[in-house]
Amino acid sequence: MRILLINPNTTAEVTALMARLLAPKLPPGVTLKPVTGRFGARYIASRSAAAIAGHATLDAFAEHGGDCDAVYLACFGDPGLLALKELAGVPVIGMAEASCLDAATRPGRFAIVTGGERWGPMLQEFVGTLGLGDRLAGIETVAPTGAEIARDPDGAVELLAQACRDVAARTGATTVILGGAGLAGLAPRIRPQVGLDVICSVEAGLAAVLAALRTAQQKPHQGDLAFPAGIASIGLGESLAARLAEPAPTGRA
Repeated sequence: MRILLINPNTTAEVTALMARLLAPKLPPGVTLKPVTGRFGARYIASRSAAAIAGHATLDAFAEHGGDCDAVYLACFGDPGLLALKELAGVPVIGMAEASCLDAATRPGRFAIVTGGERWGPMLQEFVGTLGLGDRLAGIETVAPTGAEIARDPDGAVELLAQACRDVAARTGATTVILGGAGLAGLAPRIRPQVGLDVICSVEAGLAAVLAALRTAQQKPHQGDLAFPAGIASIGLGESLAARLAEPAPTGRA
């Protein structure tokens, strides 16, 4: 089986970081197909960048998803997640979606720590769309973006650990999601420093994708998230325009 990993940030080094972290965690017979967004912000840290990234996500799927058995939207905040679930005929899992659902299964309330100061209200709204607003204790953002953290992870460990301690002390959270593609691999280094349950969002997303493959999720044939009706478009990439123009046959991947 093949998992299409879409990083709608346009920093290929972050895509490579996630691929290196996740490759040893794949079961036999499962491979990753990592893809970086073709256009958009180097790292998503604002509403405008996230809106563009939603388009880049669909573009990447249309170009590279034809031979894949599942899609992992590997960007915390999940830009374009529901549109991607609608367009794809295979399981689609978002990093933030998976992390929050995982955290909600654990005792107590959870908090989120991530890079990029503008993510606070954006993530608050996103968690609400999952129906988990009452489980979210708080969000702590640090000034460096995920891309900046990825370039100097050693220099960010103490900053992120302090952010985890701060949000737990302020809110009483018992679990903290370390959110963001650029923060991949840092949770094991931070966990001993904070005395809390710290979830790596990148690993949580992969676990949810593998679970979806095992359960063989079925595509809805009608209603919300069923294939959209074919429609003409202007100005889109060739693959995405062709995908949108196709009728909606049952079972299309």
